[in-house]
Amino acid sequence: MFQPVYLDHNATTPLDPAVMAAMLPWLESQFGNASSRHEYGRAARRAVDEARQQVAATVNAHPTEVVFTSGGSEANNLFLKGAAASLKPGLLAVSAIEHPCILKPAAQLARSGWQVRAVAVDAAGRASFDDFADIVAARPSLVSIMLANNETGVVQDIPALATAAKASGGWFHSDAVQALGKLPLDFRALNLAGVHAITLSAHKAGGPKGAAALVLDKRVELQPLIAGGGHERGLRSGTENVPAIVGFGAAAELAAERVAELPRRLKALRQRLESGLGGLGVRIFGAGAERLPNTTYFALPDIDGETLVGKLDRAGFAVASGAACSSANPEPSHVLRAMGVAPEIARGAVRVSLGAGNSESDIDEFINALRATVGRLQGLTALAV
Repeated sequence: MFQPVYLDHNATTPLDPAVMAAMLPWLESQFGNASSRHEYGRAARRAVDEARQQVAATVNAHPTEVVFTSGGSEANNLFLKGAAASLKPGLLAVSAIEHPCILKPAAQLARSGWQVRAVAVDAAGRASFDDFADIVAARPSLVSIMLANNETGVVQDIPALATAAKASGGWFHSDAVQALGKLPLDFRALNLAGVHAITLSAHKAGGPKGAAALVLDKRVELQPLIAGGGHERGLRSGTENVPAIVGFGAAAELAAERVAELPRRLKALRQRLESGLGGLGVRIFGAGAERLPNTTYFALPDIDGETLVGKLDRAGFAVASGAACSSANPEPSHVLRAMGVAPEIARGAVRVSLGAGNSESDIDEFINALRATVGRLQGLTALAV
């Protein structure tokens, strides 16, 4: 069967074979409910506890600080809505480039009496410290700023932002979903700087879909989104997805082992890619900022991004025109709009996000296919004029 070259790892990653091997017993013979008191249940509970330890160790947290959820979206909602439910309505600060699973709950809270302010970003996609200082002066009760953007890959200086926010006395959260496996993560160091919670997701780092975590300072009081049997310290009731949680633990452990080497290799591939793109006259978004080592987000003049993605797919290359979770929205990327990119340029945006399985030949073949595809599209544009 024909398989396109996969260049969309920020959307999701292939399941690592070692992760699959760890999960298989829990999809076959080991089927117990982790809340059951018999041996089947006790075995499942031990597996969940081990996975919790693996995830915690990967980000230098304590296992009791790891709350498993069904995905990054749930974890982000749990923090924002759970914390808001424990506080009087006040000021919530989020960056203008957050994922919709932060922006939409923030909008819901705004309809419940919360004031929401968006932290501006500069042309490279970095949070404005001047704008953030003005917001901190208004004493936000909650702050959520993502560690690395899913579209541009731009990395925020979360320790500095959290330190600046300490004066407000509020709770500080960071969506770190895109960082797992691509950047070193140290929750204890972030916590000392003033970060009270981060979000992780298994399927962004070789793990399965359906497992994620909110890593949470236990001083933060949250009301659960899902009430029931009191699972996950009462913060997330529901029978645990044992196979996915086991896979998450295995993926986290692999990410910790590979984070010293994999980012260097991905950055070298990204540099090869961007060198090839340079000859096509592309604009690379966030090029002046620190970015995830695997991410390149670019546009070509007068080329529609959705059209280009479709043509590249037929040529055998899987890339994205923006965030997978908002791909049904035909509007230009809100991230690029926040960066001041003109709508006609933003509509041309294409994201390439590399992974462990990609090679130099993948990059070279992609550049050749892109060059040929752009040439044909530009020829059609010239004929239409």
